[in-house]
Amino acid sequence: MLNILIAAVKTIFMLGILVIIHEGGHFIVAKLCKIKVNEFSVGFGKKLWSVKKKDTMYSVRLIPLRWIC
Repeated sequence: MLNILIAAVKTIFMLGILVIIHEGGHFIVAKLCKIKVNEFSVGFGKKLWSVKKKDTMYSVRLIPLRWIC
């Protein structure tokens, strides 16, 4: 049972990393094309951490199931 839980956590973590890399690519291309990006966020729901640099708010949110760019 513990092995299944560990495998699930590893899988979710790796998928999260892949999605962040993928969405980061969209973010970088938008910035290179001079498209305004209001927020780059990991997750949704209540903000746990955020910082605003120039015109973009970077944040980590409570529920890490969706990545927003």
